[in-house]
Amino acid sequence: MMTMESMKHSQVSGIYAITPQTEDTAGLVTKVAAALAGGVRLVQYRNKTGSARLRRAQCGALVERLRDVNGTLIVNDDSRLAVDVDADGVHLGKDDDSLADARRRLGVDRIIGVSCYNDLARARALQAAGADYVAFGSFFPSITKPGAVCAPLDLLSRAKTELSVPVVAIGGINKDNAIKLIERDADALAVLSALFCVDDVEEEARVLTSLMANRDLQLQY
Repeated sequence: MMTMESMKHSQVSGIYAITPQTEDTAGLVTKVAAALAGGVRLVQYRNKTGSARLRRAQCGALVERLRDVNGTLIVNDDSRLAVDVDADGVHLGKDDDSLADARRRLGVDRIIGVSCYNDLARARALQAAGADYVAFGSFFPSITKPGAVCAPLDLLSRAKTELSVPVVAIGGINKDNAIKLIERDADALAVLSALFCVDDVEEEARVLTSLMANRDLQLQY
């Protein structure tokens, strides 16, 4: 029988789609639906500049779409929004709500992930404080965050040795460089531009998810 902790950990795996920032709600839902059709089951809603009304409408629509496929919707930064739309969790950076405040709002059964950049000590401390997953990066140059802190590839290997929560890799990931992170046993790969800034989102999602699926199949033997 799975514990609550193991259930939450199992949700943080594979391709972790980060939504593009847009005011076009219908277009956003269409893109996410295409990613889901390609096999994605973990999505983070990220919109840094939209109005509160827009963000609530978009996030609520994505929650409903993810429910249809038994997927997981994580909200970037905003634990209050996550509660309002009944999302599955929140992802926090160093300048966002504290982990303790977010946990009080979300309760014990929802997922809280944290950005740890290139800082393994931060990851250890936040795991001890109750984070359900940690994210490291940027591992490659990122269009979304060109000034992001760089993380070395061997950080993943060290993190997997020292931590018990899922480890997410982020930053400039695409179908050509993903294997470098898969070989270092990342539990999930967070992807934005390489997934959503292409002509065929569904096919790109299928290619990316197959890379992770092949890794998981090999681990079974």
